[in-house]
Amino acid sequence: MLILNCGGTFNKVYNPLNGKLEVPYNNDAIQTILSSFESKYDLAGVVYKDSLDMTLNDRKMLASIIMESKDDVFVIIHGTDTISETAEFLSGIFDDRAIVLVGAMKPFEIDNIEASVNLGMAIGFANGVEEYDVYICMSGFVEPWDNIKKNTKFGKFQLVK
Repeated sequence: MLILNCGGTFNKVYNPLNGKLEVPYNNDAIQTILSSFESKYDLAGVVYKDSLDMTLNDRKMLASIIMESKDDVFVIIHGTDTISETAEFLSGIFDDRAIVLVGAMKPFEIDNIEASVNLGMAIGFANGVEEYDVYICMSGFVEPWDNIKKNTKFGKFQLVK
């Protein structure tokens, strides 16, 4: 299993100099969570962006890393605003890998429980996945990407099957 970090709210930290939440160019939040696991996982930073800033080239780079990897199971930390777009993009390319996209509605720095639970669920699901597909893990669900969507009115993900 390879864990890929794309940034998003999951990773955001407060910058006291400008008063904004920013995506840092590091994997600190994820490494902190992974340090409590008995198993060790490979982790790579890919794109350190808010998902609203993700481009087609960013998604192509992500797909290229997945394509060139020896692994067939991936967990991708991604911002929630465009997680479905990235999931749809990857599902059009891969049918021979299991890809689980996961994010958080609140930054790990502000509320470490949601991010930790979501990442733990994603890794647990990925460890036992039985079918290659692209999944989204959010709000207590792990579903094929097109069965779950972000409800911006309520600030959570919901099933749409």
